[in-house]
Amino acid sequence: MADNKRNNNNKMSVEEAGRMGGEETARTHDRDFYEEIGRKGGEATSENHGREFYEEIGQKGGEATSDSHGKEFYEEIGKKGGEATSENHDRDFYEKIGKKGGEATSENHDREFYEEIGQKGGEARQNNNNNN
Repeated sequence: MADNKRNNNNKMSVEEAGRMGGEETARTHDRDFYEEIGRKGGEATSENHGREFYEEIGQKGGEATSDSHGKEFYEEIGKKGGEATSENHDRDFYEKIGKKGGEATSENHDREFYEEIGQKGGEARQNNNNNN
């Protein structure tokens, strides 16, 4: 296979050298090594870039993920996240975040919004009861 990765001078290509170097590094280093270089890289990046950088790469990553995954993917990760959160938090946690969310929502919406979602909820419940 290495012969296919040779350049015109019968020397190893940069691609092949990189692959072989990566394999050797993986063979000779453990998880702690990769965690350490990842931490160092993250620290260096955070020192060199501001909030806008992270917002931009986060948006790009979100768009790329959205383009490559369907509804089932998001349902699955949402389910896993909910299960993990429920294992780590108690009822008080959910009461606090529910209260915060309700306060934030009430600051951003008027009475008409609540009438509309109430009507939709009532209709959905009625349709669900009719199907049972």
